[in-house]
Amino acid sequence: MRYRKFGNTSLNVSETGFGAWAIGGGAMVGQTAIGWGDVDDRESVKAIHAALDAGVNFFDTADIYGLGHSEEILGKTLAGNKEVVIATKGGNVARDGVFTTDYSAAWLISACENSLRRLKKEAIDYYQLHTVRVDSLEKGECLKAMDTLQKQGKIRYWGISLNTFDPMPEAEWLIKHQAGNGFQLVLNMINQRALPLLDKAAGAGYGLIARMPLQFGLLTGKFDRVAEFADNDHRKKRMKKEVVEKANEALAGVWKLCDKYSCSKTDLAMRYIMSYPAISVVIPGIRTVEQARQNTAASFMLEPADMLFIENEYREKITAVMDLIQQQG
Repeated sequence: MRYRKFGNTSLNVSETGFGAWAIGGGAMVGQTAIGWGDVDDRESVKAIHAALDAGVNFFDTADIYGLGHSEEILGKTLAGNKEVVIATKGGNVARDGVFTTDYSAAWLISACENSLRRLKKEAIDYYQLHTVRVDSLEKGECLKAMDTLQKQGKIRYWGISLNTFDPMPEAEWLIKHQAGNGFQLVLNMINQRALPLLDKAAGAGYGLIARMPLQFGLLTGKFDRVAEFADNDHRKKRMKKEVVEKANEALAGVWKLCDKYSCSKTDLAMRYIMSYPAISVVIPGIRTVEQARQNTAASFMLEPADMLFIENEYREKITAVMDLIQQQG
């Protein structure tokens, strides 16, 4: 495992981290699935230990994942481990059976304190405003909360988990105002919309977390034309037959690189992201020992010509898949 400095902070993070959304389980908000289906907590604990054994020291969660359950599992498993870096998020809220947001100072301070309790920590290493938008940043309540939490010693650093489909406005706002320490963004071979941000953010001293490296499993090669998901798995809505078919067709040329690098599709998808020097850490979703091992197995970097090839394939063929995914929400 290699490690990278997280922007201008004192944090050194494993280039592969542990995305802990899935271990939250199949939570529902009203009739809306916000998780990944049922989960076995015992297997989740084993997966965390397998990740630690592989050198992973960065764990990313949120208070909304499993409605707090993801944080609780991490807290119970990692309590007292001073070698790990834990990132969590606040601002996405389940309230009266409805999924909503709340970026008021009072709510964020309270949410952070609850996260600390679940995580069994005195301070959160990296706290994120969960998909906050510019209007909330301009109101200033959330910035006030971050300042208060830092002064109280409850968070060390903070940043924004950016919008999946339009990451630029909030990132540019934070950079302009020289606020925060990092960004979490979606970057993978299907969604390259954040590429224009990488060098700009890294040059300004921000750490970058890349989430959804495997695009809900589409980039593992494990889904054919028929993908079945439980009602409490958010992918039932997102991984429609048309999306799977279009993705498989659009990626056919990219997958030929697996032969060149003698690697799996998962390896290629992960190493594509890590081949951007600006990225600090990639956080695949992990909930089994096998996934922990698979997602940390490869360590090669793609050649510049192959990076350009993948970017060109995105512009010419794969962007249509991204548009379809956005239409489905």
